[in-house]
Amino acid sequence: MIKNINFLGVPTRDKLNLFVPMVISLIVLGFLDVILNTYFKINLTTFLPGWLNYFTPLFFGFIGFHYIRIEFSGIKILDNLNKNINSNWFNAVLTLLILFIMIQNIPPLLNWLFFDADFIGTSKEDCSREGACWIFVNVWLKRFVYGLYPNAEIWRINLSFLMLIFLVISAFFVPPRIKKYIIIFLLFVFPFIAINLISGGNFGLEWVETAAWGGLSLTFIISIFALLFCFPVGMFLALGRRSSAPVIRYSSIGFIEFWRGVPLITVLFMASVMMPMFLPDGTYMDKLVRVIIAITLFEAAYMAEVIRGGLQALPRGQYDAGKSLGMGYWKMHLLVILPQALKLVIPGIANTFLALVKDTPLILVVGLLELVGMIDMAKTNPDWLGFATEGYVFAGVVFWIICFNMSRYSQRLERKYKTDR
Repeated sequence: MIKNINFLGVPTRDKLNLFVPMVISLIVLGFLDVILNTYFKINLTTFLPGWLNYFTPLFFGFIGFHYIRIEFSGIKILDNLNKNINSNWFNAVLTLLILFIMIQNIPPLLNWLFFDADFIGTSKEDCSREGACWIFVNVWLKRFVYGLYPNAEIWRINLSFLMLIFLVISAFFVPPRIKKYIIIFLLFVFPFIAINLISGGNFGLEWVETAAWGGLSLTFIISIFALLFCFPVGMFLALGRRSSAPVIRYSSIGFIEFWRGVPLITVLFMASVMMPMFLPDGTYMDKLVRVIIAITLFEAAYMAEVIRGGLQALPRGQYDAGKSLGMGYWKMHLLVILPQALKLVIPGIANTFLALVKDTPLILVVGLLELVGMIDMAKTNPDWLGFATEGYVFAGVVFWIICFNMSRYSQRLERKYKTDR
């Protein structure tokens, strides 16, 4: 039987019955060595030199993967494995390294996150320190979500976001003739209703200064308003940069390159400190408004370049077709050019939106405490020193959920508006 094995030769289909048992044995032996050494401190190859002892599981796995690399074996699972993760020796080694790293790190991570973690309690004395102390997140959860907003008025924030969710969900299920009115209301009416509801000062509602706004709700407020305004501004800048009028073109280029050349943290500092100096005497603009304007202008410059890429990708014939129909500049762009250009750059637009959401923690430099800012404040509390890791993991999961859902929605739009070119 051993004579039939061509060591490191090309495996063949007719020797499949010989290779499969040997392969399973080698791969199992390699993984068993890693598992026993990692969790039970038992080393099956202690008799080998140190460096060889370390690479023995990888060697066993590599030999095993080599002998199942059989083209058209007739076994569906084996063919899929060879096609995706075992197509050549490099992919085999890379697959084994990734699997070994996962075996060594994922179980301890799960133990820290869940199995050894503490979930019930009211103070740090209830934390065993063997795993994550999610009591810290539970105790501070209200501040992480609402910041320093008065507890008695939190219902106003909840009502605003419930209205937003209701309007967005309704837009997906109503007929098109009603949907356009919902979108108009959502874009031009709802923002004013929400801001007046959250800030108060009208209709008998208590006034709440923006300095008390914070947490995840502030992250959403800044992101929503910046997204709402940066898209149309970026679209006009993209059209301006491609304009045939020199003044409009060079003004758009100068605006875009200026904002792209300045770090966002500098823009926020200028909005907080420098902008009030240029306002007329007696004029006051709230810090949150200045921050939203700064982020909007900054992201609009990047949005403009994304949209300009879509405009440049369109063939010249589309412009000629619009002109042949007797359309003017704005009608041609609104009805013919922009719908096609925006379809081409949906991934780029989504990427800009995701970057905007993840840039919101930088508002900490101007004294506004969104989610990450509230975690930074909580970790300095004398009663909760040493629990910052749990807070940042919580923030990471929240941002991942937000960005993942935005990414999935952009993919849905891509499939919906996909056209063959």
